[in-house]
Amino acid sequence: MPQSSVNLCLIRNGYSNRKPQRHLPSLPECFLPAESIHKNKIKNSWERQKMETEKEEARNLQVEFEWVLREEVHTIMKQLKKILVECAHLFPVPLYANEGKKTEKYIMNVAPEKLRAMVTLTGDSIIHADISFKLARPPHQQQKTFINQDSPWKLQQVQDAANHLQQAINHIDDVDATYHFKTSDEVMNVVGNILEALQRARTSLVIPKKKPIADLIKSRNMKSLAPNLSEDLAVSFYLQSHKLIMAVYQLITVQGSMRFDSCQAEATVQWLNDVMPLLCAGLKLCQQLKDKISVFSVYKDFTVESRSPSALSY
Repeated sequence: MPQSSVNLCLIRNGYSNRKPQRHLPSLPECFLPAESIHKNKIKNSWERQKMETEKEEARNLQVEFEWVLREEVHTIMKQLKKILVECAHLFPVPLYANEGKKTEKYIMNVAPEKLRAMVTLTGDSIIHADISFKLARPPHQQQKTFINQDSPWKLQQVQDAANHLQQAINHIDDVDATYHFKTSDEVMNVVGNILEALQRARTSLVIPKKKPIADLIKSRNMKSLAPNLSEDLAVSFYLQSHKLIMAVYQLITVQGSMRFDSCQAEATVQWLNDVMPLLCAGLKLCQQLKDKISVFSVYKDFTVESRSPSALSY
């Protein structure tokens, strides 16, 4: 067998005397081409610069965070309280040093003789009303009833809204003007409580609670009417945004099923017209503060003590 064939067979069968190749170590920088050295220096310099920039951004953000906690939160709280106290003084019920009990009169009507009411509203109660309406179904009789001062009609929405507004102001008063907030969670807790109370106050005035006709007919307020209406009729007074609304419902039977006809009249209530923008302004200011603090809430390690004493003197 030729010698070359023998060598090939030995290599294939693993009997070669050739030593395995070793990986050579990287060349020292002094043996690298000048271009590679330059690229490495640029890369290292860029990475160092990036790290320094990130550290500087973190320091600046920490400084801003501390300023917000120390100064801006209390400044916004003062602005918010001023708005809410002004709002409270417009309510017609006793609220935050406001005596309330304002009296206003309204005329509400729909078409000739279809529905008409002359209403006197004092505080959160209708103390007098002269109500007349024509039935929607035959024999289309004219109905008359009254509310008098001895048995007023209670508008619970007014007192509910006032209670929630008082709670919002109380949450602000609970924070001492000299108190130093330490974390974003502290602020978020206070702001969250204020925001929820204001939302409840606004909802009380904007979205009246709906009741089934059967509940309206049996409600306590229906007993304020004199003379009492028949069991197939119901009257309702409620607030919706800046309006006082009166509705009359008549139960009817159509092919064995019960349904109702309704008619309503409305009047603009001036104090509500003034209160609603202030509630919205308070909600907006509160939400802006919450959004700003939410940015810092991402950084869970941010506290007033998280920087060195020298940095705190900034």
